[in-house]
Amino acid sequence: MSINMYKCFIFIVVLLLSYSAQVLAENDYLDRPEVKKFIDDFSEKNNYPKDSLNELFKNVTTQTSVLEAIARPAEKKKNWQEYRKIFITDKRIKEGLAFWSENAPILAAAERKYGVPPEIVVAIIGVETFYGRYKGKHPVLDSLVTLGFDYPPRQKFFRSELEHFLLLSQEENLNPVEIKGSYAGAMGKSQFISSSYRHYAVDFDQNGTRDLWESNEDAIGSVANYFKMHGWKAGEIITVPAKIEGKRYKKLLDKGIKPVASVSELPQYDVTADHDAADQQAVALLEFNKNDSDEYWLGFNNFYVITRYNHSHMYAMAVYQLSQKIKKDIKDYVVQN
Repeated sequence: MSINMYKCFIFIVVLLLSYSAQVLAENDYLDRPEVKKFIDDFSEKNNYPKDSLNELFKNVTTQTSVLEAIARPAEKKKNWQEYRKIFITDKRIKEGLAFWSENAPILAAAERKYGVPPEIVVAIIGVETFYGRYKGKHPVLDSLVTLGFDYPPRQKFFRSELEHFLLLSQEENLNPVEIKGSYAGAMGKSQFISSSYRHYAVDFDQNGTRDLWESNEDAIGSVANYFKMHGWKAGEIITVPAKIEGKRYKKLLDKGIKPVASVSELPQYDVTADHDAADQQAVALLEFNKNDSDEYWLGFNNFYVITRYNHSHMYAMAVYQLSQKIKKDIKDYVVQN
């Protein structure tokens, strides 16, 4: 499909989603059989009051902007050069240094407990919410209902997240109507979706609640715990630039972003890199398209762990490169401030 045809296709999809959403917004979700079944099943399975569910769904409004946003994620629209400019900025680095300095004892405690270095945690929160400044303005309940019932490509996933959100609200004593987040339902400074919030959020300040909106302790500890639970290995290499020759590298590239080849196998793919990794360590070859050239990097286990937060290799590289720039300047920043 040509670029122009792809753009035309996306434009038509957005128009159809917008029209569909406008029509649906005028209707009561409670009139829809699939919603009624969801309510019945969820109520029975979780012993959740059916009247409360009916009241929640009665006031849900279809979020047209959510359907438009999910049809064109940033990773699909931009190459690496354009994507990188969004996150690797002087302002984001400067704010990251301030965030690290202000929360140094918390970050150090999280590293001791979970093995995740401060710069990675800081970069995640920096990329996700600009250190808590932009936590999302979409009503999470409305967003998840919209995506769960009006976005067929991923309705199974978002209905599952809706279930987790309702249970999370009950467990953490939150008002589901008042909670705001991203268009896809991610919440707090660390932007956890509901299932991640339930499974990986921690009460790091030990005050009896897991608050990812206001508590830097909980946000930092939860990010670190998420990484540890997804296989982060303390002190291990994350990624290094790679050089390619010929065409055999494409076979390694085709294996995807999960490390499956060993370092010792790189020569058979005409791939070389400067590193101190052991021969048996697993790697993936990563390609980053730019305007006039491409970059190649080796991704090790810890790089793959970053992609568990967001499955885009461009996202993971933005986190990594931001983390390294912040780490480079943190000592000078602390001395000067």
